[in-house]
Amino acid sequence: MSTYVGANAPDFTLKDGEGRDWRLSDQRGKVVVLLFYPGDETPVCTRQMCSVRDRWEDYAATGAEVVGVSKDSPESHRAFAEHHSLPLRLLSDPDGQVAAMYGAKSWLPGRTARAVVVIDAEGRVRHNKAQPLSLFRPKDDEVLAAIRAARGAEGA
Repeated sequence: MSTYVGANAPDFTLKDGEGRDWRLSDQRGKVVVLLFYPGDETPVCTRQMCSVRDRWEDYAATGAEVVGVSKDSPESHRAFAEHHSLPLRLLSDPDGQVAAMYGAKSWLPGRTARAVVVIDAEGRVRHNKAQPLSLFRPKDDEVLAAIRAARGAEGA
């Protein structure tokens, strides 16, 4: 079952590309964006993450914590981030449990779907859009709009 818009975001802890723990609950007080993607160094995923890199000033200006999540290992994430000068933290979800919690399940067995989840500062899911067909990547303007909407919901 995936987490729906308006629900409290389930907490989790994953390793980043440096092998450090990253815990969702530690981010309380700021908007968090989870960018689920199928894999490091694959054509569409590389374009997606490089697009985020190229628009990083716009993402950073929102004040949101933006992270990528895939099944790849911390070592793979570190190499991928270095190879493409990616500014965002990449988290390893080796068994796909976090992806499943947020509905980022692919039609292909054992794969993570491309998905964007935006969580507000109080820890509620404000946007959750999965794309089970991984050939299409989210548009940065749509992600940025979802972040701004979540920030606006902080006072609601």
